[in-house]
Amino acid sequence: MNKIMLCLSIVAFVLVISCEEIIPAAPAENELLDGPAEGLSHGEQRQFLDGDIAFNDEVFSSANGLGPRFVATSCGSCHAGDGKGHPFTTLTRFGQSLPNTLPDLSIGGPQLQNRAIPGFEPEKLPDGIPFMKFTPPAVTGLGFLAALSDQQILQNVDSLDEDGDGISGKPNYITPPDYFEQKSIHQPVNGKIIGRFGKKAAAIDLLQQTVGAYNQDMGITSTFEPVDPYSQLSTDPEVSDQTIRDVVFYLRTLKAPIPRSEENTVVLQGKSIFTQIQCASCHIPEWTTPESDIEALSNKTFYPYTDLLLHDMGPGLDDGVTEGSAETYEWRTPALWGLGLSPNSQGGSFFLMHDGRARSIEEAILLHGGEADNSKNQFVSLSENDKEALIKFLKSL
Repeated sequence: MNKIMLCLSIVAFVLVISCEEIIPAAPAENELLDGPAEGLSHGEQRQFLDGDIAFNDEVFSSANGLGPRFVATSCGSCHAGDGKGHPFTTLTRFGQSLPNTLPDLSIGGPQLQNRAIPGFEPEKLPDGIPFMKFTPPAVTGLGFLAALSDQQILQNVDSLDEDGDGISGKPNYITPPDYFEQKSIHQPVNGKIIGRFGKKAAAIDLLQQTVGAYNQDMGITSTFEPVDPYSQLSTDPEVSDQTIRDVVFYLRTLKAPIPRSEENTVVLQGKSIFTQIQCASCHIPEWTTPESDIEALSNKTFYPYTDLLLHDMGPGLDDGVTEGSAETYEWRTPALWGLGLSPNSQGGSFFLMHDGRARSIEEAILLHGGEADNSKNQFVSLSENDKEALIKFLKSL
């Protein structure tokens, strides 16, 4: 009997050792983009979970409203792990070449639905029309940006470059949709509100961003956007108001990306160089939220590395299409937090800039033009060691 027990103990020990070798350790919190912000109440955690399920698990088909033309079948398919998209999920926008005009719906758009359910043909771009491609962004931390006030954003506006540094960021003023819910953080100007989400800051808040994604990405109508993009007719809602609200709450309460290797000497060197060559003039490192209706977002200091403003990025990044009051060559400063984790959702590689054309951080820097020319040229003049330090810092975000 003792021999049997001894043998069983040895087998159990071997199995434990084997399992420890096979099962990898769970990733550290700072290696993941998804997860809730700290400090949510029990009820808020429940709504966060409901939104998480709707965002990442609900897949649409023709049986529950998909299409008939569409880009994706779920929110999560474009934002795997709440991270960036890749070329397979890139969006195409067209139909608006002049600022402060509406998209030309007679030719389709404003977004190309390049897939279709059986029995329908995918949409095709009209011949000779300008278009721009958008790689889906990471969605983590957006609630902190949404919580900022227009007044905070306007403090960094220098439309006439009065300080002479060559940088003249400006807001994109957007005509709000009928369902827009104005808050105390908003400061209307001639009936328009500052946009802060999307590649050209064409969405004012996360409700507008979410409703637009359901409608244009998946062909799903709601009480907020009842017009089907294929038929251009109003239809019964295919997603409930509660689901929309849950997804918006989920996006508002996703945690801010957590930097890594902050005390590493090379990372600290790269952080200093980032400021030295004026990258921080547009990619503003630090913000603090005002009071919010969600306590976990109130009075929180966070580090997104963006000013949420439009900047002239030069002719090389002018795709000939715009949104809101932005010029065709103007783009909103993208947040850099989470940058180093981008390959996790992009198939192991980088696809950077608004359309994924840059395959490395260095290539993305070299594509900067317009107001960023000075910073780009200073980067080019750096020693190889300093370039490596800067890129290591950016990968640590």
